[in-house]
Amino acid sequence: MSEYFSLSDCDVIGFDLDHTLCRYHLKETSRLIYESFTRYLVEHKDYDKDLLTLTPYYFYDNYFDLPGALLCGRVVDMLRKRGNEVNSDFWKDMVAAIDHNYNTSAFKEDAGWYFPSVKRDPGRYLQPCSESVKTWLRSMKSAGKVLLLITSSHSDYCRLICDQILGKDWEELFDIIITNALKPGFFSLVPQQRPFRTLVNDVEESEGLPSLDKPGWYSQGNWPHLHQLLKTMTGNPEPKVVYFGDSMRSDMFPANMFGKWETVMIVEEMEGEGVPRSDAAETYEAQVEPQEKKGKFEDQGMKAPSAPSEQWGSYFVDTHKTPGGDEESQKLTWCCHSIHKYSTMAIPSVESIADLPLDYKFPRFSPNKPCTTGYYPRPPDSLLKKCQSQSS
Repeated sequence: MSEYFSLSDCDVIGFDLDHTLCRYHLKETSRLIYESFTRYLVEHKDYDKDLLTLTPYYFYDNYFDLPGALLCGRVVDMLRKRGNEVNSDFWKDMVAAIDHNYNTSAFKEDAGWYFPSVKRDPGRYLQPCSESVKTWLRSMKSAGKVLLLITSSHSDYCRLICDQILGKDWEELFDIIITNALKPGFFSLVPQQRPFRTLVNDVEESEGLPSLDKPGWYSQGNWPHLHQLLKTMTGNPEPKVVYFGDSMRSDMFPANMFGKWETVMIVEEMEGEGVPRSDAAETYEAQVEPQEKKGKFEDQGMKAPSAPSEQWGSYFVDTHKTPGGDEESQKLTWCCHSIHKYSTMAIPSVESIADLPLDYKFPRFSPNKPCTTGYYPRPPDSLLKKCQSQSS
């Protein structure tokens, strides 16, 4: 395998949506997710109203799940304060809260608190893509690449997001759109377990398709049927596909292991470790974010989303003490090992490469290269320091 990777060598360029093409205003969104779960527990399950009072806190790593992890911790504290036995029974209520807010009909029915809030004020939670990203997508289409969108979000929520971040003509950018993909099962399950379905007014047709024979917008689906269509569309018996995503579990690992795709991981934590944001992203965010919002969360004691944890340290490097406790050694975290093993390269956002030519050659991750190789535009500070300490 070549030590370099280039988009110009790919026949198909695919994208996840949430936290990949679409970047969220994380502090606003994390608070909304927490409140969506909590209001269900308070209003439907008679939990203490004190849970609704949220002290400044940053939700690290998985932005959709970890607000719920914080709530679980606070529920345990509440149960102990009441003198109740603490067991796993409350988890059934948490699952009910998640389903109440995120089930596939919640968006259409205005159920729960999450979707109604985002629909009412999408700009508060969703960051529009910069013009450089939109131009980049169009340039790939003009270069004859097949563009693919695969998201586990339902079709109606996908439509809202893309209208907000890409504009009303966004469907023209993609040859194939797949919603409610239920990753990682999209890659790992056989066609009979997860057939593609057509959509009528964002409602899935009940009959699964025996195969996928033309481009368009589909729901659910599976990798083998998509692979057959991509062979037909590209005229290549083994089309080269690259997929951009933010999740190791849903995007990188299954696309790499089952699809044998190239994978580019979005790692926002790079921005908290010295990796600069692109000039286009900085300029665009300064233009679109209202002045009165800037500094709002910092005044409440909340850190920037990508900042390293003061308690846990770097996302990329762990510090270990020797058994005697006299010396310290630095090792890559499990997350960092996984990025190097299942990703072709890592970037902080799609904006960071949108201004580059399609034939730009990126150094790829390799077990034969230093652990700093494979990050663009540069490695995180903690990895640079690790390499420096090993060479000194």
